[in-house]
Amino acid sequence: MKKLAFGLTAMSIFALAACTETTPTEANHSADHVEEVGVPSAGQSAVADDESQKNVGQTAVGSPDHTTLVTAVKTAGLVDVLSNAGPFTVFAPTNEAFDKLPKGTVEGLLKEEKRSDLRNILQYHVYVGSLSAESFEDGQSLGQVNGGRVTMGVKDGKVTVNGANILASIPTSNGTVHVIDQVLLPE
Repeated sequence: MKKLAFGLTAMSIFALAACTETTPTEANHSADHVEEVGVPSAGQSAVADDESQKNVGQTAVGSPDHTTLVTAVKTAGLVDVLSNAGPFTVFAPTNEAFDKLPKGTVEGLLKEEKRSDLRNILQYHVYVGSLSAESFEDGQSLGQVNGGRVTMGVKDGKVTVNGANILASIPTSNGTVHVIDQVLLPE
């Protein structure tokens, strides 16, 4: 009986396919229609969702204090990565933190020939896993995405990462963003 049901199902599928066959002209028209509608070429970051909690990437983009970081992430081609499921812990330097770097550093890193250096620095700011500020312990070492390590400091209720102060912590749909007052530079 199961073989008969499977056979009838298979025949129905073939019959349906035969009825919906298109001529070359119709196929060209369908292809034109797809081009008109357009297929998104971006990844996860292109998904429009005004209902859910913002992800790491959306949180940074929405912050006026992180425009330099957002420019760097876009230039490095990491927007989609930070929009994926994660979870991530991102140490996000403010614009003022970038301003503390020697003059010309940021502009130099945004050049095409420095993209790998830029990615390395940005990935040094990301830990895979979501860690709240309360979960850090003094002297704790975290392995970052770039393969480097950062050291957490906890003293008198203040939390630091490699000496940079955590100014605020923002939970997101795919992790946690910790706003910091310095750019972390890998060794």
